[in-house]
Amino acid sequence: MSAEGPFPPAAPRGRPGRLLVPARTKTGTALLHDEGSGHAYDIRLKLTKEVLTVQKQDVICVSGSNHSANHRTVTLRRQRVGGLGLSVKGGVEHGVPVVISKIFKDHAAHQTGMLFVGDALLQVNGINVENATHEEVVHLLRNAGDEVTVTVEYLREAPSFLKLPLGSPGPSSEPGSGTSSPLFDSGLHLNGNSSNTAPSSPSSPVSHEPKYEKRWLDAVSLPLSMARVSRCRAGAEKVRSSAFEVQALDGASSGILWFYTAQESADWLRAVSANISDLTLQNMKMANKCCSPCDQVVHMGWVSERLGGAGSSQTFRSKFLALKGSSFYIFTSPPVSTLDWVRAEKTYNLCEVLFKVHKFWLPDDCWAQASLCLGLQDPNRGDHRPFCFSVLVGHGRSHVFSVELGSELAAWELSFQRATFLDVQRTGSKTYVCSWQGDTLCFTVDFALGFTCFDSKTKRRAEQLFPSMNSFTIDSPFQH
Repeated sequence: MSAEGPFPPAAPRGRPGRLLVPARTKTGTALLHDEGSGHAYDIRLKLTKEVLTVQKQDVICVSGSNHSANHRTVTLRRQRVGGLGLSVKGGVEHGVPVVISKIFKDHAAHQTGMLFVGDALLQVNGINVENATHEEVVHLLRNAGDEVTVTVEYLREAPSFLKLPLGSPGPSSEPGSGTSSPLFDSGLHLNGNSSNTAPSSPSSPVSHEPKYEKRWLDAVSLPLSMARVSRCRAGAEKVRSSAFEVQALDGASSGILWFYTAQESADWLRAVSANISDLTLQNMKMANKCCSPCDQVVHMGWVSERLGGAGSSQTFRSKFLALKGSSFYIFTSPPVSTLDWVRAEKTYNLCEVLFKVHKFWLPDDCWAQASLCLGLQDPNRGDHRPFCFSVLVGHGRSHVFSVELGSELAAWELSFQRATFLDVQRTGSKTYVCSWQGDTLCFTVDFALGFTCFDSKTKRRAEQLFPSMNSFTIDSPFQH
């Protein structure tokens, strides 16, 4: 961006102008929360500089067949040592199907190469068990004989309370518990021999049978350019302590991403926000190539605007703000073309607005510790929208906004200072109408000469007309 004149004054001592967080490439696991059912599902996140991808596990056919891997029918031969070689969890009494929770290495289920942790049991020897209880399925498997044929389907969204392990199945030193419970592995019931049977040959995949693998597959990919992040429910005030949602410009959403700790959530929030900020800066540079030096974009980004008065009736709406040239813009969606700049919801002259930080700076004007500035406040405090600022627009009216990170608040404060400084420098002077004892006067603020007051008709200086005048009222947005 180009700008005329010297750079504006530095931020006040103790307040860094902007806390830069480098863009990151990141991979990790999280939970996807379904607010409808209240369940959370295991997912994997992949972050690049331009895209956030949400992945879910699924079982796919990698060779030997072109058929869908949705339903698989597998025959197990019960072994004298290890039985069927699997454990199960769940049941209709918990609103979920019975699923395979463990597969023991080198035992019957593992040797087929066609069964996976997370497979839901649909049939056992032709008997439908989709709506069966845990005990019913355990009893059926335990008494199914030497050869057990099961039909399964991978449960893509297994509730996290089942505590199924992620990734490839591995060996387990404990084959299962001695009791049967829907939320604990029922293994001993399944892995022992059925009554008086001769040992059978181990189960093994036939060469012409299809081969399956469990893999992480892309469920949704969100472009981060002009995307927004929110730790609050839509319209609500209270912050989620360990979760946030990412929404792309086209409206596609990541869903509510829950993390195992507040620190992990803060790390991901900073990483995603840093990449969004970097892309926003690129968009600003592209836009400024088409703008004159006096009409450059200084800063822009997503915020939440508070609607309504104080109290429980407060609601918030997402807004996109921009500081460009001599104007402060409020949009409902980001401007992506030159024409969009004239479609702002509100536009204000920068010289006639006042920026004010509500929260964030500590008493005595000390800079908050790094964890507060860069990420989240103490999650146990349950703070409501901790990083807030307002923009006074005159005649008692104001807009109150909040952002997700302290670094974003610091950036908005410095950007308002810089944009206002540049606008005042370009303007040079500005005249307001004022009054004194019923007479109309003009009050001029000049960047180089200071303040002057004169009669609007004769242009004579006010102190020459009214020697006793020591105060007057300015008819402008702000009263002093």
